[in-house]
Parts: sequence; structure tokens; C-alpha cells
Amino acid sequence: MKTNYIYLSYCLNEATPTYGNSDKVNLTKKSSIEHNDIANHTIITTSVHNGTHIDMPLHFFSDGQSINDFCCSDFIFNHVLFVEINSSDTIINQNLIQELSKAEDKMGIETIIVKTGIGSKRNDEVYWKENFGFHPDIADYIREFFPNVRLFGFDSISVSSFTNRELGRIAHRKFLDPKKPILLLEDMNLNEIYKEDNVKKLIVAPLRIENSDGLPCTVIAEVL
Repeated sequence: MKTNYIYLSYCLNEATPTYGNSDKVNLTKKSSIEHNDIANHTIITTSVHNGTHIDMPLHFFSDGQSINDFCCSDFIFNHVLFVEINSSDTIINQNLIQELSKAEDKMGIETIIVKTGIGSKRNDEVYWKENFGFHPDIADYIREFFPNVRLFGFDSISVSSFTNRELGRIAHRKFLDPKKPILLLEDMNLNEIYKEDNVKKLIVAPLRIENSDGLPCTVIAEVL
């Protein structure tokens, strides 16, 4: 059986959209072969919440977990639920819950990935200014009916809609509750993957920054 591996994460660059259009990525050449230096050497300045990244519980809880509290196997997911939705509402809620209710083997699912389609607008202002957010009730629903889910990923820039940041803060706290955290994988590249693709495995490779509240990461999917 043929399998393929595809990236579900974006490369960081200076055009990377950022939440609220702040804390932009900056790449500075400290040395350059073109300028007769011995080697190329680049300095990067960025928020740990830019590009495809994971929100750790420490992001919203002073006693929350960081990368130090997880092992390698926590970032390998062998049972993936991939959902595509069309939403006319900025805050996604019951329309997603309705799709999730159709899933089989809810007990076995380890991660839920949601494609809203907003990734096609990533180069436009609307991507960060009018992004989809996810209602806090979704975290409650997942914990009740998908008790083994450890990660919730999506193609929006944040679980928090920039148009309703107060609700977004509540959503962050609901998902990242240190008692049973559901890590948030934000700003995924889902442009080239579809519902009919069979995602066999998801591998998330966070940048290992000690005691960090967020982690830029590379995401790889094995599809059949």
C-alpha cells in the first residue's frame, strides 16, 4: 500500500501573518558570503506564537505545562479525525459539534483537525483580522465524547477570533486547562489536504524551547 507524507505546517518568513498584525517575524543577515563574509548567518526574531505553532497550557496558566512536561510519544497521533466545515459565523460552535457527532470510534480518536478553508486567504488582511474562532463549548464537548483527544488543530490563525478576543481567552483556558489539557495547534497549512484523504498518522515536531508558552513546529501527515 502506497503512503505519502505531506507537510501541514508553514515555513516561517517575514510575510508570515501574525495575530493582530503585531510581533512580526524578522530575519536579519548577520553575515553574508555575498558580502565577503566566511559564511551566511541569520538572526531570527519572532514570537513563539507565529506561524504554525502549539499553544502550551503555560500560555494561560502560570502553573501550566510546557514542553518539559511532555515526551516524544505525546506528539505522535495514530488516530486522526479530519473535519471540513463551511461556516458563515465567525465563532464556530454547533456546526462543528454536529460534524463531530457523526464520528465513529470517538474513544479511539487522539487528535481532531479542522479545515475551515480560511487558509486560502492567508495572504490577505482578513486572515488575521476576521479569523474564525472556536467556542469554548467545543472543548467541553471534546472532553466528554472524545476523552483521548490530546490535540486540537485548525487552519485559522488562533482559536481566538480577533473580533471577539474576550471569548477567545475563555476558549484558550478551556482547551489548555492543565488538569486535562488539549493542546492547540494553530495556523496549520491544510490547503492541500481534503476530507477524502485518509490521514493515517500525524507527527508534530515542536521546537524544544524550555519553559515556553508556545512552540513553532513542523507538522507531517502520513496519508494513504
